[in-house]
Amino acid sequence: MVDTVEKTTRNYGSWNSPITSDLIVSGSIALGSICVTEEKIFWLEGRPTEGGRYVLVQQDKSGQLRDLTPAPFNVRTRVHEYGGGSYLVDGDTIYFSNFADQQLYRFKHTDVACDIEIITDDKDCRFANMTMDGFRHRLIAIVEDHSNPHIEAINSIVTINPKDGKMTPLASGYDFYSSPVLSPDGNQLAWMCWNHPNMPWDESEIWLADLDAKGMIAESRRVSGGENESTGHPIWSPDGKLYFVSDKSGWWNICRLNNGKVETIFRADVEFGSPHWSFGLSNFLFRSASQLICTISDNGEDKLVSINLSEIVADRVMLAEDDDQQYRCLKGEVLGKDSIAFSVQSIDLDYSVISHLQLQKDKLVFLGASPINAKAIVALDLVRKTTAIVKVSADLKIDTGYLSIPETISYPSGENAQSHGFYYAPANKDFIADDNEKPPLLVFIHGGPTGATSNALTLSIQYWTSRGFAVLDVNYRGSTGFGRAYRNSLYANWGVVDTEDCIRGAQYLLERGDVDGDRLAIRGGSAGGYTTLAALTFFDVFKAGASYYGVSDLEALARDTHKFESRYLDRIIGPYPQQMQTYRDRSPINHTDKLACPVIFFQGLEDKVVPPNQTEMMVSALRDKGLPVAYVPFAEEQHGFRVAANIKRALDAEYYFYSRIFDFSSAEEIEPVTIDNLTS
Repeated sequence: MVDTVEKTTRNYGSWNSPITSDLIVSGSIALGSICVTEEKIFWLEGRPTEGGRYVLVQQDKSGQLRDLTPAPFNVRTRVHEYGGGSYLVDGDTIYFSNFADQQLYRFKHTDVACDIEIITDDKDCRFANMTMDGFRHRLIAIVEDHSNPHIEAINSIVTINPKDGKMTPLASGYDFYSSPVLSPDGNQLAWMCWNHPNMPWDESEIWLADLDAKGMIAESRRVSGGENESTGHPIWSPDGKLYFVSDKSGWWNICRLNNGKVETIFRADVEFGSPHWSFGLSNFLFRSASQLICTISDNGEDKLVSINLSEIVADRVMLAEDDDQQYRCLKGEVLGKDSIAFSVQSIDLDYSVISHLQLQKDKLVFLGASPINAKAIVALDLVRKTTAIVKVSADLKIDTGYLSIPETISYPSGENAQSHGFYYAPANKDFIADDNEKPPLLVFIHGGPTGATSNALTLSIQYWTSRGFAVLDVNYRGSTGFGRAYRNSLYANWGVVDTEDCIRGAQYLLERGDVDGDRLAIRGGSAGGYTTLAALTFFDVFKAGASYYGVSDLEALARDTHKFESRYLDRIIGPYPQQMQTYRDRSPINHTDKLACPVIFFQGLEDKVVPPNQTEMMVSALRDKGLPVAYVPFAEEQHGFRVAANIKRALDAEYYFYSRIFDFSSAEEIEPVTIDNLTS
């Protein structure tokens, strides 16, 4: 006989949950930027309890962990504002960018007490994406020069003398540079670059340069990319061939330069690349000259595959053949072989999100997550096929009875369009609602908008579902991971198709009978905040919403934002000021007369991506109109919240807001937030 525990009947939204905001901020850290040496693993931890400081951490061969960068050092760069590639491990020396002054520092990680010394001394320059030129004892890096306040920052590739910090220009002329990689023999340098008005996922290029005896560029040429082609992730094979990804086929597939000709290794409707929002991305690497280890994104989930390169001929079309993820070549001939088949072998893992690949001998180290596993740094033994956790982002013991397992859904949206998302039903082993009640729905909108959400365990989602909310996390048109055509469907349509996909998703769940149509809410941050405000302003489907540093004035965004995104809107809305009227028509701030439901706003007052004045204008307009509105500003935050107390306050304030708007009792005592114009 199976033991059963009777559940308490209580209204949706009012369930007590062990997944509290205190638990989330005290037990959660951000993980990323993995690097390995023969015996050690390095990574960055973003710690909300330390004000969002990024700390460089090391695991030695015995498994011992050690913080390497003491306070107040914060290993983070602001190049492109989104950063990444903020440190480099070269033997026993580490170089890193410090957030406060954006200068480069170094120290010996073999020392117990690290003696950290500054290398560069140029307050107008920021540094990222470093690589070591061991042949010439110099650093190669991306530099962003802000010395002239009257023009945009200037980005270029430079060399840096690690002894005195002296910089020497290496490549310039394009608006943006990334991913400089030196060939195994040190005679060639490859990189990625692009120009306004493109973002790197629109049009970008791979360049290759021959270096002279002094290590300067003797001759350079474009290898791939250009009109309607996004390229990236350049990497050298051990035998000196240049590999990269290109979406010329419609998907980011792997290509290589072979005897001066670009070859697509094979074409498949999966993504081997990802949008270049930050530096230091690593989606594939070489185990040997004949074996690639890759992450592919397929219908919103990641898989790890091993590719045998020894029998590849260019431009193969690959299709799934059987349950073991074997693939068969359908075109071309294999050199010197009678058979036309070779394997793309799936590596079975309990992870659906896989990134930041690094190889340590026969050990693959990566960042992984799944619906029941929080993000963690994982070490996979490629020989024994076993995994070990190096560090987990949330070392919390949560009973799975409080976790909602997402359902992958696709639904019709727009004319002959299909959208995607993950649906989370309410889940709590202690509570149940009355049979006649349907749960409130909270629609999550990811930022970007050229980004994607995943089904990885996210405590900020489980916070809601364990209290009795349903959640829909949407990969609206424009999201990545579904090919170039899906991504480009956002062109000229930001604020239109993304908004439609979120509305249609809510309606789809309503038609299925999953949720309460009178308690539909929507929330998002940054670009997701704009979609949230557009949905609330131009449609009457949602009854409440929450905007986290969201865009309300598209004209202000076009005028005031930083260089990296300064022409982003040219593609997804239209050139400004030529299409000024479109910007005005789609800006919620200009149409507050159409907004008829409560909204809560959260804003960092040091935000350079979405300046605070946009949010404050929207709040003021809603106050004047008499709509219930709440405003929660954070003085020390930028674009995205990193301080533990602020993350906690925002989450609880949003929950309190919905409890008042939807008239249910909150599950716990929460510090009230002021809601203007609330009459009951």
